[in-house]
Amino acid sequence: MASAYLDHHLALLQHLRMILGALGEAEQVPEENHGLFLERFDELLEELPRDPVGAQYLGQDLISQTFHRYPQIAHLVPRDLLWFFGGDCLHFMPDEEIDLYQQLDERRFAAEENGEPFDWNKEKALLALPEDSAKH
Repeated sequence: MASAYLDHHLALLQHLRMILGALGEAEQVPEENHGLFLERFDELLEELPRDPVGAQYLGQDLISQTFHRYPQIAHLVPRDLLWFFGGDCLHFMPDEEIDLYQQLDERRFAAEENGEPFDWNKEKALLALPEDSAKH
């Protein structure tokens, strides 16, 4: 797994971890269960760089649980994380969004095969443009 790709998703996970931590500090969730959830989230942050493939199931589980346990922040969960972890996380994405991410992954793989740089956010913005817009 390409380092820039992994780093991008680690940064998104760290951002989500800050949001989850703030929920506890604001006393908007029961502390006991929330603390255990945060411990598992921290395990994911430690394990993902070491074993990206092995951490996929934990990531799927935690992202899915975030939607179920904390619906008040569901809109703050980065969509990239749903695609990154896949599996049950894809149930939270409409088909059109899944299509966009499939195209994005195809572009990323093509760039990697050709030894070209790939800017995930730039390519995602280009794909999100309406069909009649000029794409470069």
